[in-house]
Amino acid sequence: MNLRQVRKKTKSVSNVKKITRSMQLVSAIKMKKSQAAAIEAMPYQTHLESMIKKIISKSDSSHSLLFSSVKNAKDKDLVIFVTANKGLCGAFNFNLFRFVGKQIDLDKTDFIVMGKRGVVFILKMGGTILADFSSNTPINNVSAVFNMSLEAFLKGAYRSVSVLYNKFISTLHTEPVLESLLPMQQRFETKIEEKQTGNYLIEPSPKKIIDTLLRSYVEEKIRNVLIQNEAGEHSARMVAMKNATDNANDIIYNLTLLGNKLRQEKITNELLDMVTAKESVEVDA
Repeated sequence: MNLRQVRKKTKSVSNVKKITRSMQLVSAIKMKKSQAAAIEAMPYQTHLESMIKKIISKSDSSHSLLFSSVKNAKDKDLVIFVTANKGLCGAFNFNLFRFVGKQIDLDKTDFIVMGKRGVVFILKMGGTILADFSSNTPINNVSAVFNMSLEAFLKGAYRSVSVLYNKFISTLHTEPVLESLLPMQQRFETKIEEKQTGNYLIEPSPKKIIDTLLRSYVEEKIRNVLIQNEAGEHSARMVAMKNATDNANDIIYNLTLLGNKLRQEKITNELLDMVTAKESVEVDA
């Protein structure tokens, strides 16, 4: 590699660095907003789950069709698969894909996909996509996703409905999670001690309230999943772009050293040529 090639490569890497740095700053701004939304939603979601868990333990399964699977339901599962629409976010999407390959039987599972990367992956794996709700604002499609999955569950087309997404834990860490949504008995199968349940007075009556409450809860859970997934995506992309920027700095530094070495070598050779020529002229004289 000569000096001209080194300078050309250094300029190319510098241009790439400008792009990754810009993407890092944009992702950092989006990350702060999405993380704030995810952190603010956590206490509400946790308390809501705890309350519904206690109510279900005291309720009759006849109060809602969401408590258990429909009789004679098909031996298939429905998974709401939430991924990113774009790449350049490290292992964010890959961790989900690896989870699907190891934990999910594609022959007995259909998918409702929210995210273009998930659509491409499921089609490559030969899975069945019931619907594709990929868009730049997926949270606007929550009601449509909920209604479709609920209708399919109540018709007996699937024995269960779950959601697969990347759960936001911290800026540097997200975890693929498969959570059961329907039936409710499967989701809240852990027994609660009598002391913890307490007594709930439900008015006008459990039969009128509980089914509507559970439907709202499932829809809100899907919405919260999208918030968590978005926070994890922007965090992963910010970290990935920061790593790319740091790597570009390292490459530029190494190329600069190489360029200096080549330039010094060129100067040294020119000086040697001048000294050699001078000595040869003096000898001839």
